[in-house]
Amino acid sequence: MILDKLNLNTQDREKILAAERATEFVESGMVVGLGTGSTVFFAINKLSKLIKTGLDFKAVSTSDVTTELAQSLGIKLVSIDDVHEIDITIDGADEADRSFNGIKGGGGALLFEKIVALSSKVNIWIIDSEKLVDKLGKFPLPLEVIPFGYKRVFERLKTMNLNPELRKKGNELFFTDNGNYIIDLQLKEIDDPDKWDSEFKLITGIVETGLFINIPDKIIVGRHDSVEILCKTKSNT
Repeated sequence: MILDKLNLNTQDREKILAAERATEFVESGMVVGLGTGSTVFFAINKLSKLIKTGLDFKAVSTSDVTTELAQSLGIKLVSIDDVHEIDITIDGADEADRSFNGIKGGGGALLFEKIVALSSKVNIWIIDSEKLVDKLGKFPLPLEVIPFGYKRVFERLKTMNLNPELRKKGNELFFTDNGNYIIDLQLKEIDDPDKWDSEFKLITGIVETGLFINIPDKIIVGRHDSVEILCKTKSNT
């Protein structure tokens, strides 16, 4: 473990602990989904080290950023369309609750992340302790929207009092890897994530939402110098 060698803040230490624990579920011969974000960065780095000790797997990437990192570290990538199923996906979350729901898309990869997640036998989320919440909503909820007619979608969300903001990167509009916009909703609290996920998908122009409902099978939470692992049971499904 690299924690003792680095001068890290608590959040990064927790991310590394969660990420390294998740890699222990990867076995040779698997197809592994690789999520996007700062916590997954640590998992990808750990997996690259495990390859050198004999671990042999293929990976499906969820973003251009993840693809570039994985390739630079010698991880073999395959297209999602070239595999029948993904054995396990390791991904982060911007928020997660104990009902196995979450908000994702802070990095803008929510559409590809959801496609990969729904194609996976097992989903593991890795987060630091601050991201485990009692109720979703403090983190802005991303909606991926096609550019054509996006202003109409924006105005619709505004009339619903959902406080929409068109995401920018610096002074320029933010584009997802597939050329769409992101509208972030400042909601503070989401009482019924499943209901809102369904309602947003009825609005023409919204491609996908950052609400991930009942997706992870395990949530690995870094806590100080240890991890908490939440495992889904039949009562959660």
